[in-house]
Amino acid sequence: MCRVLGVLRSGYYAWRSRPPSKRAREDVMLTGRIREIHAESRGTYGRPRVHAALHTAGVRVGPKRVARLLKEAGLRGVSRRKRPTTTLRGDRTRSIPDLVDRNFTTDSPDDLWVADITYVPTKAGFLYLTVVVDAFSRRVVGWAMASRIRTEIGLSPLEMATKQRSPNGTVHHSDQDSQYTAIAFGSRCKKEGVRPSVGSRGESRVRVRMSYLQLSSL
Repeated sequence: MCRVLGVLRSGYYAWRSRPPSKRAREDVMLTGRIREIHAESRGTYGRPRVHAALHTAGVRVGPKRVARLLKEAGLRGVSRRKRPTTTLRGDRTRSIPDLVDRNFTTDSPDDLWVADITYVPTKAGFLYLTVVVDAFSRRVVGWAMASRIRTEIGLSPLEMATKQRSPNGTVHHSDQDSQYTAIAFGSRCKKEGVRPSVGSRGESRVRVRMSYLQLSSL
């Protein structure tokens, strides 16, 4: 092995007999403390809370080091944070046709707009993001953000899109979210010359997901 690796045999045996470094010994002690904290939390604590517990106990250690030791020890935290629901079914008594039928291809701009609502986790809570994408160019033509899901989060991107573009019989396709099946949204579409279309749950998300990245340039 020494011949293949190009090292001296004496250097290999010196490495074998060398005692652990100070940092390695500290890592062993820290790992023990981390295991205790993790066990006391019933396996729920991850890097942020383990680091905070060590800091409270007077142990000065960086968060990256805590993350490394947790990973090496095979320990993980459990998140009990519930994900928000973005698709709330609207009034089923309103009949809104599916004008797309999963065919998202179009030959010209402003023939088909696809809309969806997603959420972005932040330190202050979840931030809801609505995007309207032109299916022809894949460009974001309307968007809005809000801390709560309301009817306006579906109306605002539509208004932005109609101001920037010139819809004339444009199909606005979305899933069965209540924001898109509301009477106010339907009235706004009729006023702007937009035809609402509703598909199955999450159907438009596949087409919209990658277009969220374009918002970084806005």
